[in-house]
Amino acid sequence: MAHHILKANCKTVHLGGFSPKLEPALIVDSGDRIDIETYSGYYVADKAPPEFVTPEFLDICENLPANRKVGPGPHLLTGPIYVNNAEPGDVLEIHIEEVYPSLPVGFNAIRAGWGVLSEYFPTPQLRFIPLDLQQKIAEFPAGSGVKIPLHPFFGIIGVADSQINRSSIPPERYGGNMDNQELQPGTRLFLPVSVRGGLLSVGDGHSAQGDGEVNGTAIETSMNGTIQICLRKDLFLIFPFAETPTHIVIMGFGETLDDAFEMAVKQTVYWLQHFAGFKEEDAYVLSSLVVNFRVTQAVNNPQKGVHGMVPKSVLPEVKVLGR
Repeated sequence: MAHHILKANCKTVHLGGFSPKLEPALIVDSGDRIDIETYSGYYVADKAPPEFVTPEFLDICENLPANRKVGPGPHLLTGPIYVNNAEPGDVLEIHIEEVYPSLPVGFNAIRAGWGVLSEYFPTPQLRFIPLDLQQKIAEFPAGSGVKIPLHPFFGIIGVADSQINRSSIPPERYGGNMDNQELQPGTRLFLPVSVRGGLLSVGDGHSAQGDGEVNGTAIETSMNGTIQICLRKDLFLIFPFAETPTHIVIMGFGETLDDAFEMAVKQTVYWLQHFAGFKEEDAYVLSSLVVNFRVTQAVNNPQKGVHGMVPKSVLPEVKVLGR
């Protein structure tokens, strides 16, 4: 197992989406670890304070080649990472080992037409929020004494599918812009592979976010981390799920919150059947008795997100997941 360092530069990042046509930024084997660097805020860098824009980030903003701009989304992603021997129908198991902000400032943006209360807050606003990386807090509003704990995670971890130049905004069965704050260090994320090599990309660092992400963004932050990628040919997945130290996290996405909620419940029933051995109706009942369903995000048009939190304490041993 090798340990790689994947820095963000004009040859290793891509903007706005996913594409199976992108040249890989890195080729790895199953079990390899990657120290990965990401930048956020491509479209706000010209308005940012100096500490937000490193020389390396500025070079990306000024010189990113046209062939690395692959979709209409705002996200700058590091990758894609090609996993040797990964084929459609396989599963990538991503161990999230470490995630931390690389710069002492992040931003929050209210965008016209976006957010749960877009009719009430129609005027775009951009705020840069200082981060205390030593104490791992952010104060907002400034001078208020309100200290927000930093719980950094990557808002986007996703693989390519057959669609060329797919926007980075909506999450789907390939993962992508899930904006799920449960994907903290110590978590394993499982993603179905759609194209050869998987073509995994990572980015959209969030330093702090509540479930729902209601005004449109979190504290968006350039973020570094360490992940391990393991290829699983013994699993079959329809939708992504994750395993934290205490819960199984089942993802659901849909054009409305009702649709996302229904999908999350369906996928929870499916997961309890196929991974924990319950009968279908028992899995449905159990989903009502012990599973907490939460709004992941309500802002990523056209796909909202809901996730189910299945407490591992009530489950029999799930040997198929391995360790």
